[in-house]
Amino acid sequence: MASSPRIVAVLVAYNRRDLLQDALDALADQDLPLDGICVVDNASTDDSSDVARAHRSEPELVRLERNTGGAGGFAAGMAHAAEVMDADLVWLMDDDTIPTPSALSALVEACDRYPGTVDVAGSRVVWVDGRDHPMNTPRRRPGATAAERAAAATVGAVPVRSSSFVSMLVRVDAVRAHGLPVADYFIWNDDFEYSCRLLKHGVGLHVTASVVEHRTKVFGATDADPGERFYYEVRNKLWMLTRSSALTSLERVLYAGASVRRWARTFARSSARGVLLRAGARGLRDGVVSAPRPTRLVLDDLPVSEAVRGLELGSRT
Repeated sequence: MASSPRIVAVLVAYNRRDLLQDALDALADQDLPLDGICVVDNASTDDSSDVARAHRSEPELVRLERNTGGAGGFAAGMAHAAEVMDADLVWLMDDDTIPTPSALSALVEACDRYPGTVDVAGSRVVWVDGRDHPMNTPRRRPGATAAERAAAATVGAVPVRSSSFVSMLVRVDAVRAHGLPVADYFIWNDDFEYSCRLLKHGVGLHVTASVVEHRTKVFGATDADPGERFYYEVRNKLWMLTRSSALTSLERVLYAGASVRRWARTFARSSARGVLLRAGARGLRDGVVSAPRPTRLVLDDLPVSEAVRGLELGSRT
């Protein structure tokens, strides 16, 4: 990475003002100071925007007039950080992500010491009791060579094929090359698709010395009973398998099989199977007959539209 890169944290917030306060406190207390913080308020109905405006870290606030989900929020924040705040690196997280004081410095140190260009570096994500959070487990890079594994090990990392928006450091040059997250995903699979897109040919690291706490309400993976949100899991996974350039042909087959098995487990464990069947059927229909719109069109009516267009139209894929 470039010497003394300009690092901007992008934090997407929605109706969790107390968690937002804690997350901003943690960002302000990093032992490697940030060059800026961008808070994207996804049309919160509480006083999240006021919390951001009053915080001692003086973040730049991007207030969206409608909820664009995590996918739209991260796309908006990344565009603002890159085009307005001149970021070289963007550090992505939700408002329920609480980084430990050395989380950022550990990511940057690993990237600096790695013998090559790192496009994505992710943190070890734990729950409130210190256990590794199953919701944010990265996929190790299949077929990584012994040399690649050894190079990652020398900086305390493992090579990965995907990463989570719960603490993901991304090189802005990679964003300019590959575009923004697909805002139409709204929630679920947006970080999987995006990180796989960046890492199809790029280098991704999971840095175990970088630790963040993910303060979800319960401890569990994404195949816990999702209710109506199962629609997004099915639709977005089908979009990724059939519309995205993020995967190789073999990966499409493997991930399709893994998805079917995950859906079967979700259904078996559900206490509201009728809800899942209806939501899944709608997701199957829309995943087959529709395609996600370009992110610049999804966010065209929002204050970040110019920055989003600048990044998307300048991307190569």
